[in-house]
Amino acid sequence: MSFIDEIKKRASKEIKTIILPESEDIRVLKATEQVKKEGYAKIILIGDKEEILKKAEENNIDIADAKIVNPNEHPKYDEFVDILYNLRKHKGMTEEQAKELVKDPVYFGMLMVKQGEADGLVSGAIHSTSDTLRPALQILKTAPDTKLVSAFFVMVVPDCKYGENGIFIFGDSGLNENPNAKSLSEIAISSSKSFRQLVEKEPKVAMLSYSTYGSAKSELTEKVIEATRRVKEKMPDLLVDGELQLDAAIIPEIANSKAPGSPLKGEANVLIFPDLNAGNIGYKLVQRLAKAEAYGPLCQGIAKPVNDLSRGCSAEDIAGVVAITAVQAQNNK
Repeated sequence: MSFIDEIKKRASKEIKTIILPESEDIRVLKATEQVKKEGYAKIILIGDKEEILKKAEENNIDIADAKIVNPNEHPKYDEFVDILYNLRKHKGMTEEQAKELVKDPVYFGMLMVKQGEADGLVSGAIHSTSDTLRPALQILKTAPDTKLVSAFFVMVVPDCKYGENGIFIFGDSGLNENPNAKSLSEIAISSSKSFRQLVEKEPKVAMLSYSTYGSAKSELTEKVIEATRRVKEKMPDLLVDGELQLDAAIIPEIANSKAPGSPLKGEANVLIFPDLNAGNIGYKLVQRLAKAEAYGPLCQGIAKPVNDLSRGCSAEDIAGVVAITAVQAQNNK
């Protein structure tokens, strides 16, 4: 069974409700149909019901079981305005601004999640990452045990003997541009927890660099070394090592040569990139050249499950991220 099939199977054991606020996008409607057919989550679409149903009918898409919510007609519109205003008035938000923002599908969806009317939200097919995460941070805030919100990709590489049978987490590949050592350590810790949650295997975390064990020395390598030290200090039982070049992290024979004694032994399945340049380039290289499935950017560190999408995503990608979000919601206590 593939990674995403296993995720869907887990999601179907405890059905969660996921909001898709970008109902004007045909890919979102097709994903809604797919989720309905496979039966692993309930979907809430946000927008004008008549327009959504018309678009679905014109494209022969069955979304009959999806709940459709129009912010302008929702009985809790005024309540949501009050909630948003009280959350943001210390930042200068006026009641009039709150009234307008609550009409925005992403903001409205976040408020539904906050109030327990849904378990998670997936956006980004037509919105930028900032337009998805800004309302998430304003309304849902960060998780109690997390100091930094970050993004990761689950990479599933076909016919690959490395990682966890070809499954890796790449972090941060979507959000934090140039994290310092402290932030990099937080990304590593969150990514290890995400791996355990989604893959249900022991995370083996490699802190990546262009250097292995001091083969080069600069501010860039020192950042990774310091981040590794912080991770080990905070989570002494976590299997983590750095700084490591990619080949020393995932190939046992090269690890034995370049990094003898490494606790990872060339079996890393969680790859932590030193900055967003490396992380974004790395995931796209693996996705395109190795024909890997790339699920993300997925978010970690928000109080309730919210996930971003690549604007180049397919309907199938969206359906897969819905399943992942549902599993995250199952684990959200």
